[in-house]
Amino acid sequence: MTASMPEYWSHSTVGDACAIRNDLRLPISREERSGMEGDYPYYGPTGVLDSIDGYRLDGTYALIGEDGDHFLDVENKPQTILVTGKFNVNNHAHVIQTTERCSAEWFYNYFKHRSLKPYLTRQGAGRYKLNKAALQSIPIVLPPAAEQAAINRLFREWSSAIGITENLIAAKERHYSHELSRTISRGHHPRSHVGSFAHVVSERNHGGNAARVLSVTNSRGFVLPEDQFVRRVASADLSNYKVVRRGQYAYNPSRINVGSIARLDGWDDGVLSPMYVVFGVDESKINSDYFLHWLDSHEACERIRKSAQGSVRETVSFTEFAGLAIPLPDVAKQAAIALYLNALRDEIATLGNYLEALKTQKRGLMQKLLTGQWRVKLPKSKEKSHG
Repeated sequence: MTASMPEYWSHSTVGDACAIRNDLRLPISREERSGMEGDYPYYGPTGVLDSIDGYRLDGTYALIGEDGDHFLDVENKPQTILVTGKFNVNNHAHVIQTTERCSAEWFYNYFKHRSLKPYLTRQGAGRYKLNKAALQSIPIVLPPAAEQAAINRLFREWSSAIGITENLIAAKERHYSHELSRTISRGHHPRSHVGSFAHVVSERNHGGNAARVLSVTNSRGFVLPEDQFVRRVASADLSNYKVVRRGQYAYNPSRINVGSIARLDGWDDGVLSPMYVVFGVDESKINSDYFLHWLDSHEACERIRKSAQGSVRETVSFTEFAGLAIPLPDVAKQAAIALYLNALRDEIATLGNYLEALKTQKRGLMQKLLTGQWRVKLPKSKEKSHG
């Protein structure tokens, strides 16, 4: 036993401690399922694939994949699923049933973010596989049943807090979208074209290779390529790259139709691949925050998408972008709308930071509690039962 593990906890293996009920799996092809529509979930190794008209399992079970690439991303993708109720499982996930030594929920929590790479096999370029024999050999640490239950209950409470926060963020996002549409798109404002206030910026990075290379994503705005890709993808010669400065905008003409347009706020400057369009705005004519909110609107997304459809490669040149119509009240009205919408976005950002803190704290808590380094307080009667 490790020094930090309580003396009445035990080391075991999945094969000795758990019941692997792969006999309850129900392999059904997609074609067959198309004629079996119903209310009972049909699970694969990473989630629900379908719903069918019958069920084979009824109760609480843990599922862990038999194959799949999710094994390689343990930081972001759960390795296990906990299912309660009436459902089905295909033949690509192992089914774990509660025993006297190990509850299905303990198994789910114990392996949820645990790397299983040493137990995986792979043939050629095929998918990674966790066969039953390998699963049976994996070590697992087991507290007594009462302590398992207490720890599981604590994790459920944290998961509930995370779920409530996620739902609150989703509600705030819906409210923001509604207010964005109400205040801008449906605000009965006079309209003008983007070109009435926006202009192309063509500054090149002549004479320097030590510049900060950036790219634009549809979910995170400007990012460093090494944060988006495994390796840096920039050319060794950056002299022809376009310079972008704080407050300016940029987009990839072939990706703007999926939302890859952003304003540089996180750095003073950077350089972008020559394929990007960089532009600035005249803030005597438009409030930059107002424009940024409009770009986030359903109206703007639809106008950009339709503009892209007219191109053979679905690209949007700056000329086409500048021709888009935008609701444009006077600058004072724009500023008032932007101030209100900024407050809504700030609230969502605060909740997002809180959510990430909750998730980080839960992960740290799991690491401590699942190894016995930290303990949960049990009722006196349960403590005595440990002997």
